[in-house]
Amino acid sequence: MSWVLSFLTASVGLLLEPLRFSFMLNALVATVLVAIVCAVIGTFVVLKGLAFIGDAVAHASFAGIATAYLLGGNIYLGAGFAAVATATGIAFLSRRGRVSFDTAIGVLFVGAFSLGIVLMSRVRNYAVDLLNFVFGNVLGVGQEDVILVGVMSFVVLGIVFVLYKELLFYAFDAEMASVVGLPAALLHYLILVLLAITTIVAMKVVGIVLVVAMLVTPPAAAGLLTKRFSRMMLVGTFFSIAGAVIGLYLSYYIAVPSGAAIVLVDTCFFLIALALPRRLSLGPEPQKAAALTRGR
Repeated sequence: MSWVLSFLTASVGLLLEPLRFSFMLNALVATVLVAIVCAVIGTFVVLKGLAFIGDAVAHASFAGIATAYLLGGNIYLGAGFAAVATATGIAFLSRRGRVSFDTAIGVLFVGAFSLGIVLMSRVRNYAVDLLNFVFGNVLGVGQEDVILVGVMSFVVLGIVFVLYKELLFYAFDAEMASVVGLPAALLHYLILVLLAITTIVAMKVVGIVLVVAMLVTPPAAAGLLTKRFSRMMLVGTFFSIAGAVIGLYLSYYIAVPSGAAIVLVDTCFFLIALALPRRLSLGPEPQKAAALTRGR
């Protein structure tokens, strides 16, 4: 039994040792918050097939980051403004019917990202803190960042909790939601705005390049294991938190970028779920959405 005790002691030591540092505590709290909000919104992203727009909004926010940096303003606010403006612009152009949804994404995504590159070219020396938003640096998160991430996460999760039935109904069948009297257009804009805010929340952890993976991969893995939307959201949240924590510890002990480590762990969860012999798809047909929302 002595070897068991020694193993447990060593394991506890490995878990607690990084937490002696304040930067690791801040990183852990921020990472868990980001993991939860990404899994919740990511479930709607997977259901609606919005992975491309998540990537587009993440890259488009670079224009806001560069603008805020040049003007000496708050980078989060700049990124948030650009992300929300791009998301609502895509929704507006596609709903007007003059261009398709993917065309609107492509035009605004490339335009906004190019604007960010042009603005950044005006900076003589690329600053490390600006590039951290591109590649992520959760170990550089401070207490103010944790508070901001917490507030933004609380807002997003609060809206989803209050409007869960309406958002779920719309996500399954937008036309039917409109027929029964739900404000389909408003819900469409709301989902995209929530996606934009979530992108900004996740940006500090995994960066612009990898944010779409954190949004999509855990819910996609959960979708292979359960056909119930509410369970998919819960399982996806579990995968997302586990991947975030494991990836963060890996980045600490083997000295690799934290964002990339988190995404790779999430990818492993997806591959494991894919390899299981009895896989289940998302399942419920669109016409069952109302019953789902009543029986969640």
